[in-house]
Amino acid sequence: MTDRIRQMHNNNSHRPLTSIRSALWSLGLVAVFQISAFAAETSYPTRPVRVIVPYSPGGSSDAVARIVGQKLGELLGQQFVVDNRPGASGSLGREIVAKAAPDGYTLLIGDSPHTINVHVLKHVPYDPIKDFTPLTLLATAPQVMVINPNFPAQTLSEFIAAAKAQPGKINYGSGGSGSITHLTGELFKLAAGVNIVHIPYKSISVAQTDVIGGQVQAAFPTIPGAAPHVRGGRLRALAISSTQRTSALPDVPTFDESGIKEMIVTNWFGVFGPASLPKEIAARLHATILDAMRAPDVRTKFGNLSLDITTSTPQEFEGHLKSELARWGKVVKAAGIKPE
Repeated sequence: MTDRIRQMHNNNSHRPLTSIRSALWSLGLVAVFQISAFAAETSYPTRPVRVIVPYSPGGSSDAVARIVGQKLGELLGQQFVVDNRPGASGSLGREIVAKAAPDGYTLLIGDSPHTINVHVLKHVPYDPIKDFTPLTLLATAPQVMVINPNFPAQTLSEFIAAAKAQPGKINYGSGGSGSITHLTGELFKLAAGVNIVHIPYKSISVAQTDVIGGQVQAAFPTIPGAAPHVRGGRLRALAISSTQRTSALPDVPTFDESGIKEMIVTNWFGVFGPASLPKEIAARLHATILDAMRAPDVRTKFGNLSLDITTSTPQEFEGHLKSELARWGKVVKAAGIKPE
């Protein structure tokens, strides 16, 4: 036994001292990184977090940001401050987040144009996938096709018949070239085989006002903005773009029910950070956002906005983004829309 111990000692004595020191140094570095990761996970956030909304105050993205931001502040003990940065169809606000430090203190409330702008704008200063860390989907809302109540069509099939009888004579308004309300209209034209003319507005609310006033005949807003006008009789809803009817407008059929199979379109809302967001911070944010979305008061507020809460894993969210990016690229190409 003594010889065996002596042999082991002799073997170790031949190991270079520098390699032993290197091993100890490596172990020390691992410990430091582990401690740093734990500290980041448990201490974040230590100061207010900026939540970028790439549109003016008052819209759906702004409402979503304020509801979720308030609840995150309650859960994490720091302010989540909404910062509206409109411009370039939302690209200005997205660029701010794409170029922000990946420390969890600048977040983005994104929506469908996140995967559309790259197809319809000549210069988009970010990659919609590579320059962001997707955290989770928050909610979805289908589009609804609305017309002026005086238009001589009670159903979608009657509208399509009227459009085919008058090619190029019927107009639809949108929230601007390349918006979700524009591309939904273009998808409808392709799916229904009709020629209706696109009229871009500065916002879908302005376009919707002109449908009510009779200046344009149709529009494709989201449910939250249209439902009050439909219930009030100022607009007639012909179809919604979801897979099933919505409780906000239970009497309105889906496009699928009305014979148009390709019209499954939802405007979505989700939370992003910049690319390379530390995994510990991303995980903490994801878990806390999901807790926020489970809160009864948050669910009530989203319901009042006619938004369907639709959370996801980061991987599911990334898959959704890639799918949407490919889909809208095909629609833009088929519709012959040129980048502006």
